[in-house]
Amino acid sequence: MSRTHLQTVLFLFPLILFLAGYAQAQEVSIKLGPDKVALNEAFTITAEVSNGRIRDVQGFPDIPGFAKAGQSSSTSTNIINGRVSSTSSITQQYVPQKQGSFTLSPFTMTVNGEEVRSQGKNITVGPEKERQAYDPFRDPFEDFFGNRRSNEPQEFIDLKEDAFLAVTTDKNEVYVGEGVNVSLAFYISEDNRAPLNFTELSEQITKIQKKLSPSNAWEENFKIEELTPELVIIDNKKYSKYKLYQASFFPFNEEDLVFPSVPLKMIKYKVAKQRSFFGRNRKEEYKTFHTKRKIVEVKPLPPHPLKETVAVGEYKLKEALSNGRVETGESFSYEFRIVGKGNIQSLNEPEVPAGRNIEFYPPDVAQTVRRNNAMVYGSKGFNYYGIPEEPGSYNLGDYFNWVYFDPSRGQYDTLTSSKVIEVTGESLSDRYISSSDMGSFYNRISLENNTLQAKGGGGLFRLLANVLILASLVLSAVFIFKK
Repeated sequence: MSRTHLQTVLFLFPLILFLAGYAQAQEVSIKLGPDKVALNEAFTITAEVSNGRIRDVQGFPDIPGFAKAGQSSSTSTNIINGRVSSTSSITQQYVPQKQGSFTLSPFTMTVNGEEVRSQGKNITVGPEKERQAYDPFRDPFEDFFGNRRSNEPQEFIDLKEDAFLAVTTDKNEVYVGEGVNVSLAFYISEDNRAPLNFTELSEQITKIQKKLSPSNAWEENFKIEELTPELVIIDNKKYSKYKLYQASFFPFNEEDLVFPSVPLKMIKYKVAKQRSFFGRNRKEEYKTFHTKRKIVEVKPLPPHPLKETVAVGEYKLKEALSNGRVETGESFSYEFRIVGKGNIQSLNEPEVPAGRNIEFYPPDVAQTVRRNNAMVYGSKGFNYYGIPEEPGSYNLGDYFNWVYFDPSRGQYDTLTSSKVIEVTGESLSDRYISSSDMGSFYNRISLENNTLQAKGGGGLFRLLANVLILASLVLSAVFIFKK
């Protein structure tokens, strides 16, 4: 074959491959990873197109107990017995978060505009394998051939990641005592092609939490225990959001809440420029992401006599009275329960005035605090026991009033009891006086003689007393003069 003929064949060979591949019908399929994976292995879902190229893939599902960790793509062309076939695929990796059995429900994906359905499967996550047993960078043919097929160094490409770390707040300004919800999350775009993975997450989160917790605020930590991806849309772009830390803060004073920039170290893989069966196809490196500094302005409460001690939040009153009709000396119970959104643990009991014909004893306290949907809410109940001393009709609103500041309306409000209690029976004031112990002097009155005696006499006793006093004075004078 002449050189000219050889050049012509080489020139036409790619065109022949293309036409041969195009002549065959495209086949779209979804391939699932194995039924069993180790805790340090990844489960995969691959969208594959035979005899064509992948132009667009949408709908990689979320798997309970797994976190999306990045995507990879590959293309291959084969010639077998003169028949040309090509395969193009995109693989989504899923990192297990804990051991157990998980269900990948049936799902539908869109590949090159064509809907493809998968029946799903059950996946079992076992304990971690030793590194010697699993090395993604090991040459699978190295043990067979005794050494690598090629001594040429592999070249790796650093793909630009489409991901970021951010601290977000649900408010940019709050009143003193008002809660602001703070969230730290890592966002990975669905268009991201750079493989990423978390590393030493618990240790990093512990350090981040200390940096993000202002010293001038009360913290209610939401305690995130599972890393579950959440689909969010930012600027018309889909992201998988991994919430790493969340808390609500209630400022003690008028100092602004400052959340500094914090780092998060991630594993980022460089991918091989030319994929090969005889060498590793990615290289592990580290990438540190940083948040932007965030400041939440804290505003003072409006003027009020109770400004320094009043609670802040959105609250309602729920009350309960054991009996609306009692007799004097008979006890009853009354619950003053505050329900709503705010710093529940800091709520103080209402100040009950004393000396108004009903004696109230210090209350039993029960509280419930819930943290959900970026809110801290719950209830705090004060259960009082009272004993009326005088008959009559009593409005408990004269005893139980609780002032708070509502930040949503920007004004103070008061929770006042609407219960009325009817007291019957006799007054207990005289009974208490007669039954009181007046001391040993009054107790001995009944034992003494009540016969009248004359006040005269007793002259001898007075004479002896005067003699003793005079003798004392003389002795004192003699002692002083001798000195």
